[in-house]
Amino acid sequence: MSILRIATPDAEEARGLVPALAAILIDCVESGAGVSFMLPIERRMVEDFWNGVAARLADGSAILFVAFLDDEPVGTVQLNPAPQPNQPHRADVNKLLVDRRGRNRGVAHSLMAALEETAKARGRWLLCLDTVTGSAAERLYEKLGWQRLGVMPRHAMLPQGGFSDTTFFWKDLSIEPERDQ
Repeated sequence: MSILRIATPDAEEARGLVPALAAILIDCVESGAGVSFMLPIERRMVEDFWNGVAARLADGSAILFVAFLDDEPVGTVQLNPAPQPNQPHRADVNKLLVDRRGRNRGVAHSLMAALEETAKARGRWLLCLDTVTGSAAERLYEKLGWQRLGVMPRHAMLPQGGFSDTTFFWKDLSIEPERDQ
């Protein structure tokens, strides 16, 4: 039986995880995920991205969550608290990534649960995110209780080229979900 663990690495730990995080991102892009990168994807560019995330961990402008399945990194997501003084209650969710080894094993759900718990504990109860319209991620967010804000046509490009619509979501963690009676 596989053991799933969610960790929040600090900047130094994240720098040590760059090769594994790069592999996860590359796997997701190569399997069609619309997460800012295009094909062909260059490993150096992806490693630079993750080193930038580590720098943001160091200055406190991001929180990184990494899912380990049997001690191997298989997924990640970021919580980015809004820096604006008038939004101390809000944060953005970025780059929920689960490589093929971790899919359909509860990794994405566990990452999002850990992120939401941390956000709420830090007073960031209003969360925002976006995803490719019609994607498996869109269905996941709906299943996890996220509210659809709307769709922006041709907002981004898919990794293999061509425009995609983007669905924007929000979630208010201060509202208790309705439970079946």
